[in-house]
Amino acid sequence: MVLGTASQAPTRYRNHNGYLLRWDGHGVLFDPGEGTQRQMVLAGVPSSAIDRICLTHLHGDHCLGLPGVLARMALDRSSHDDEDDDPPVEVFFPAESHETFVHLVNASLSRRPAIVARAGGEGVLGDGPPLRLSARRLDHRVPTLGYRLDEPDGITMLPDRLAAAGVHGPDVGRLQREGRLGGVRLEDVSVARPGQSMAFVMDTRLCGAAVELAAGVDLLVCESTFLAEDAALADAYAHLTAAQAGRLAREAGARRLVLTHFSQRYPDTARFADEAAEHFPDVVAAHDLDVIPVPARREPPEASEGTT
Repeated sequence: MVLGTASQAPTRYRNHNGYLLRWDGHGVLFDPGEGTQRQMVLAGVPSSAIDRICLTHLHGDHCLGLPGVLARMALDRSSHDDEDDDPPVEVFFPAESHETFVHLVNASLSRRPAIVARAGGEGVLGDGPPLRLSARRLDHRVPTLGYRLDEPDGITMLPDRLAAAGVHGPDVGRLQREGRLGGVRLEDVSVARPGQSMAFVMDTRLCGAAVELAAGVDLLVCESTFLAEDAALADAYAHLTAAQAGRLAREAGARRLVLTHFSQRYPDTARFADEAAEHFPDVVAAHDLDVIPVPARREPPEASEGTT
């Protein structure tokens, strides 16, 4: 869910940044800029959908909505009886910006839910289900992290092989749990299913860390503040052009590229999509309140061969 697509200055049609990844009941909110709470209302996104919050950096257009989002979460949680049972909200941000983060969350006297502040650097930041969160340092004017989320690998059961082995009903679940049922091994009736992945690359020059974050991901959400005609400005302010975002997606081997973080100087986002598409085929230039799906899973070849 795209909550906002503006860069430094919002426009009549673009709110400041805000992106919510929804994954099997799990929700990760990225870079809540000003107005994110309002955008959530317009999008029909309840605060209960948020489990983690990731800030790439502490420039205002990427973080000034955080106090409001936390206040809304506290308000909504106080309306039900088991408020004390709610888990704390993890908030990730660059470790070098810890002091600014503390000022930000204490910016008002509003209530907020219990939070766990995760001052991070490079590497795995959170390995809780259902997604592993990792980060790399990007090339911006202030400490900035790019994030990657990976789903654990799983398995796909093959119905024809299960039938041939005489395994059905509750025994299928038992086989999955125990790995073997009588003379039938789990690997005999299933194939590996690679987990899906998503990368969030915001506010950076083109750099090796961005390519590594996006390596092989199913979905790459990437800033494209400028068009190629303003490449000098992009470099001066440590941002990407749409063409550079397209090259990044191609080099990384991503499957789908979502462009966002557009400068107010450009009213037409179609130009961004056209420019990136010269380098990468599956491009979406995001609009506020768009819902953009992760591409469908790649079906393992063995699964295709084992079904009719």
